[in-house]
Amino acid sequence: MDREGPTEVTSALQEVPDLRVSTITPASVQLFQDVGAWDDIAPPRSAAFQQMQVWDEGGNGCVRYSAGNVGLPNMGYVAENRVLQAALMRRLTHFENSRLLWPASLEALTLPSYAPEAHEGRPTSSLHLSAGNTLSILEMVNCRPSTNTLAELRLADGQTFHARLVVGADGARSRTRQLADLRTFSRSYHQRGIVASVRTQQVNDTAWQRFLPTGPLALLPVRGGYSNIVWSTTVQQALALEKATPQEFAFAVNEALNGGSTPARNPLLPFSSAADFTAPPTVFPVDGTVQRSFPLTLAGSGRYVRPRLALVGDAAHVVHPLAGQGVNLGFGDVRALSAALAHAVETGRDPGELALLEEMYEQPRQRENGMMMMALDSLKHIFAPQKGLLASIRGLGLDLINGTPALKERIMKYAMG
Repeated sequence: MDREGPTEVTSALQEVPDLRVSTITPASVQLFQDVGAWDDIAPPRSAAFQQMQVWDEGGNGCVRYSAGNVGLPNMGYVAENRVLQAALMRRLTHFENSRLLWPASLEALTLPSYAPEAHEGRPTSSLHLSAGNTLSILEMVNCRPSTNTLAELRLADGQTFHARLVVGADGARSRTRQLADLRTFSRSYHQRGIVASVRTQQVNDTAWQRFLPTGPLALLPVRGGYSNIVWSTTVQQALALEKATPQEFAFAVNEALNGGSTPARNPLLPFSSAADFTAPPTVFPVDGTVQRSFPLTLAGSGRYVRPRLALVGDAAHVVHPLAGQGVNLGFGDVRALSAALAHAVETGRDPGELALLEEMYEQPRQRENGMMMMALDSLKHIFAPQKGLLASIRGLGLDLINGTPALKERIMKYAMG
């Protein structure tokens, strides 16, 4: 991510939404409400969706989800990343006893060896790193532990800080993770995800996702009556689509969403999702915008914590964007780490203590994130073949999910947090 300063992030929004958006689940909405940032994210600065439809080009099956199935008004929201950042920045500037250094770059990180003896009192400071090597220091109170028991951070401008806890939230290419010498695993999907802003024939309140031979294509509602395209495809096709005119790109999207066969009744079942299938809206081009693409990978850190260090978000794990879960996994990390730190304050434990971070943050989050990473990776491979027996079985499976309310409700609740 570019190292934008506060002016760029908090500047007025343009008429056409930015290309980079995130799907926000109800659980993540609750987090924003808890920190007082939701009013700056809620519609009309974002868009709600009440329905979701998933189908594929090579099978007859279709699943259509509705927020009403789980008693909620919306399944989630789609917001530009800039809107999320600006809302959180406004809240951060209201915290008392805090200093904000932004933009800033981390030059060196020294972590102490683990000392089991807990320090009494409260921490003097905790340093948080956010996307783009952004740094903010939240000053705490009434304790002066020896600096050799703390993490030491040196910035590119020469400033040095000591912290009871360093939180690395600086993205997939995390400088914090690199300096902490935490090993990672990664695998390229040999694909790119292309993103674009478009208009639709009618106002869109549904998250559409169709699986194609090259990967999934999502059409998501965003603010102002616009929609966002997230299209995972081959490197060759993505680079070609980047060069397309707005009209050519819209034509390609419409062909991908509406071309080929549509779900039909499965003779093996007494019910069929074909009756629930709804054709997606026609996409219209937006002049003056240019679609962009980014490489798709699966990656993660073997450890999320070290003494005085915790990784969150993409610094700890990167997933395929097919279900829009990546950012919500990161917000789940934030909730878990916040709970661990609140527990430390309540019980007088050291917030940088390795045992605390392992037990209350790393272990539960690695289980949760690992399950979601496996699920998304499996879905990507299951939906890849668009012909033959697997496509037929997959279509039957989608029909079974759509025709089994209890199962569909369970899947929705899991995906919505």
